[in-house]
Amino acid sequence: MNRPERARDVRVLIRGAGELASAIAHRLYRAGLQVAMTELEHPLAIRRNVSFCECIHDGTRVVEGVTARKVESAGEFDTTIAAGEIPVTVDPLLSSISEWSPHVLLDAAIAKRNLGTTREMAPLVVGYGPGFTAREDVDIVIETNRGHDLGRLILNGAAAPDTGIPGVIAGESARRVIHSPETGILLPSVSIGDMVKEGDLLAMVGESEVPATLTGVVRGLIRPGSKVKKGLKIADVDPRGIVSYCDTISEKGRSLGGSALEAILGWVNEA
Repeated sequence: MNRPERARDVRVLIRGAGELASAIAHRLYRAGLQVAMTELEHPLAIRRNVSFCECIHDGTRVVEGVTARKVESAGEFDTTIAAGEIPVTVDPLLSSISEWSPHVLLDAAIAKRNLGTTREMAPLVVGYGPGFTAREDVDIVIETNRGHDLGRLILNGAAAPDTGIPGVIAGESARRVIHSPETGILLPSVSIGDMVKEGDLLAMVGESEVPATLTGVVRGLIRPGSKVKKGLKIADVDPRGIVSYCDTISEKGRSLGGSALEAILGWVNEA
């Protein structure tokens, strides 16, 4: 495949359409690239208000003025992009690659492991976070751990190992992320954007109560009625208490989006 001469001609397929993948897609879309996304049949995003994967359930999802639309296959990518929207299709095995022939594949599923991505899938293949090794299974790895190296392009080697510890926000780390106490159906008592106090009931999972572990705003919550497994992250309480943050892309997401743009433009402009 010939390398595009202009950024606006670059076709980018993003694996995953959760919070961070959506932030990446949003930035590339704003920069004028052609962006399409793939997702699972039943995505379980926590920060649903800023996750394009919600269009799998609802048909469309708007994040900061950009619309994503569910399509049935890669055959609808070009018309959806031409209409000014980001197409998202259920395609966990990435069969869209053979139909659409992207120039760039970004694996932004953030699964902490490689789900089967290889360098042969596209002219430029980029993997986000642990599970990828540059020059082996992908061309470039992008660091996802918060801290000094967040967003760094790794051209040889792997990202830092997963610590299992959420990033610190307003002095809080592990307490702000809430996990399911058992396997069952999630029935929330609150909505994204609600203010809660430590100890308030957030939801029921099966017969178990899920209390708020700190005081703040419910920034994220898995879709009501979803079947969740024990230990799964199901909610995020932001101790800063700023409701508008529930509907806007995080600083981490914007950073990772900028890293994708750097990687792609560097590739396009290579001699």
